[in-house]
Amino acid sequence: MNKLTKVGCSALCGSLAAISAAQAGELAVTGGADLTFTSLGTEVTGNPFGMASAVTFKGTGELDNGWTYGLTIAHGDQDAYSAANIDIVMGGLGSLNFNQGNSGNGIAAFDNVMPTAWEEAHGAGLSGGVKAVLGSGGSDNVQWTTPTILGTTMTLTKAFQIGATDTGDKESSGAAGTTVGSGTDATIKINPSLGTEILSGLNLYAGASVVDTYDNSGDQDKVEGVGAITYALGPVEVGAMWSALYDGDESNADYHTYKNHAFGVAFNVNDDFSVSYGEYETRKAGYTDHHVQGGPNDRIVNVSSWQAAYTMGGASIRVADVNADNAGFSAGNNQSATIVSLGLAF
Repeated sequence: MNKLTKVGCSALCGSLAAISAAQAGELAVTGGADLTFTSLGTEVTGNPFGMASAVTFKGTGELDNGWTYGLTIAHGDQDAYSAANIDIVMGGLGSLNFNQGNSGNGIAAFDNVMPTAWEEAHGAGLSGGVKAVLGSGGSDNVQWTTPTILGTTMTLTKAFQIGATDTGDKESSGAAGTTVGSGTDATIKINPSLGTEILSGLNLYAGASVVDTYDNSGDQDKVEGVGAITYALGPVEVGAMWSALYDGDESNADYHTYKNHAFGVAFNVNDDFSVSYGEYETRKAGYTDHHVQGGPNDRIVNVSSWQAAYTMGGASIRVADVNADNAGFSAGNNQSATIVSLGLAF
């Protein structure tokens, strides 16, 4: 009798262990390190060496109905917490992403779709002070992504408090600012291939964002928009992007609108080596007092960049030569930089 009881208990424990194993998720850890050498042309460089490191924890699991879920936690330099997001993939209902402001959702996702060997023209180490759209992506937000139907994917993003990030559980952020409230973004991406190979590399992007402004601030709602087109054929990819942002502040004699234009072309020499060229331009507009402030070059910043990247297994060598005209919207403030980067993945 005792022996039978012992066997039954063992069998039951084995069944429970099997159920637990079937429902348990997985946790993977990846990371990387970057070493850079930067030369600022005729400017004083100081210490030219820089380093960045990152570790990412990614957990995945599956529900009984086939839905999947994932958690991504990013840790930046010196193990500093960066951002986290939870993604729930709901089959034919699309997916939900709860994001703590890593600028990966909303219209911010479409501001860097230009083809490049490494980074955007203004993102390799010399920005020049250009403006870029952000929308709700830089704040705590939730994004719903539709299933892809006929090559079309849409998203709707809501940030309940612009400026709030990394809010803990059982907490609320409170007011993150004195002038702005919630933000709403909508985007659409279309791949109109129509089943043809010649159009399979064509992608169309569009998005808009509105950030509510408190009535007592005297400002208007902030509005941003972006549109882009990219096309890849064989080893060559080209792209163009247009965006604009209105900050809603018409209370003083200053510019309140910025218009951006970017283009890029990249060529994959082979599976390991690629080169690219890109430009990004920001133009000030919408001066409150309806007259010109300074000369035309005080209202335009243009950044251009040649880049090359070579990959050897888990290591990548990247080079960027960047030039910024009228940096900081200051006429004649032309700057240049050469950046060499070694990226290591593990």
